[in-house]
Amino acid sequence: MFSQSELRAYLKRGGVIAYPTESCFGLGCDPRNRAAVQKILRLKHRPWHKGLILVAANVGQVRRFIQPLNQSQQANLNQYWPGPYTFLLPISTRAPKGVTGKHRTLAVRVSAYPVVARLTRMLGPLVSTSANIAGAKPLTRAADVQRAFGAAVRVLPGRVGKHKKPSAIIDLQSGNKLRG
Repeated sequence: MFSQSELRAYLKRGGVIAYPTESCFGLGCDPRNRAAVQKILRLKHRPWHKGLILVAANVGQVRRFIQPLNQSQQANLNQYWPGPYTFLLPISTRAPKGVTGKHRTLAVRVSAYPVVARLTRMLGPLVSTSANIAGAKPLTRAADVQRAFGAAVRVLPGRVGKHKKPSAIIDLQSGNKLRG
């Protein structure tokens, strides 16, 4: 296992981690580190324009990246978070472009899954995308992640949750469900 200071330093240098989430292993990095975000996109063979999800311990961790939320929007989020729901939130000018892709929204999830919750409390918001090559089945075992990505990724130990599907994605402004 890695200490908090080791992980923080690794992420600051542009490192990519793999960690268990609700349904599969996720690949993560510091969303403000453009080189790390690009590394994840290369590893997955994922087009930049699709954007990526951020996981956070609470909405305060991503507040600088999004437009201010009104009371109604915050109340709506509070009904779902923490939980396996990703919301598309309107971005501010400070949102990391590598994470938003071509979109004017930022995909954010405040996870209740213990490993993800602990990591984000400890390290701040992280990119969270399934550990797999784009279009392939998400990986659910640490050994498979290590085989697929080798030394390019530090795999954190832990068990994947029991969810069979990835998080639902909901547009906060329209209420439309885009996935799940």
